[in-house]
Amino acid sequence: MKYTESKSKIESYRQQIAALRKEMRETQAKAETQSVEDYELTDGSGPVHLSKLFGDKDELIVIHNMGATCAYCTMWADGYNGVADHLNSRAAFVVVSPDAPAAQKKFADGRGWRFRMASHKGGQFAEDMGYKSKSGGWMPGVSVFRKDGDKIVRVSDTQLGPYDDFCSVWHLFDMLPGGAGDWGPKFKYG
Repeated sequence: MKYTESKSKIESYRQQIAALRKEMRETQAKAETQSVEDYELTDGSGPVHLSKLFGDKDELIVIHNMGATCAYCTMWADGYNGVADHLNSRAAFVVVSPDAPAAQKKFADGRGWRFRMASHKGGQFAEDMGYKSKSGGWMPGVSVFRKDGDKIVRVSDTQLGPYDDFCSVWHLFDMLPGGAGDWGPKFKYG
């Protein structure tokens, strides 16, 4: 297939994806919310309730991160770091993991992360939100919460994984002739 033909066909696919994303947003806007309790997490200052993570915002984006042992979750978080100011201008944003706050801080400092982090270690938050597997391991994802009066509701969530919409690396690799191939993220590259 000639370059211009493939470019045209791929552009048609991108338009179809954009239309599907619009339908997803419309469906999400009509979705019933899920009431959640005001879970207690921990950050560098000590215990913090989910309600306090909203700060002065009415909406909260929570990234369910598997912690410092996961190169994939680290890559996703590296990407969030670059857009943290943009995200925080629209909604509160926090990355949660099973790592203790001191371990989170050490890891975040080593990577230059600027976003807020909290730990769900010892609590039910990640499990209740559906981000603990049947085998007991943690799973990555995103949950979005909204204040509804004095209640907290979850308005949407999704799991994270290779080729999802939340990490630009995969989409850029899609443009390479071999795609990502057998590539996987590393904590450091030589």
